[in-house]
Amino acid sequence: MRVHIVMDQTGDSRHTFDPADAEAVRLAEERFKELTGAGFTAAERTGAGEAKVTRTFNPEAPETLFFPRLQGG
Repeated sequence: MRVHIVMDQTGDSRHTFDPADAEAVRLAEERFKELTGAGFTAAERTGAGEAKVTRTFNPEAPETLFFPRLQGG
């Protein structure tokens, strides 16, 4: 299973999908595009406490984190 972790003001939400399921991958890619299109930064976890920013959907990434755009106040 792969997971998208979406951070927001209330914490995070997790969306798992099976990379062997074509429909689940399609929906995960759609989520990726929606979130990055809305200004979220996507990062693939590469190790304990490490991540690299990505601009393309990778269905094989074990975890993809989505961080919201910072807002000034």
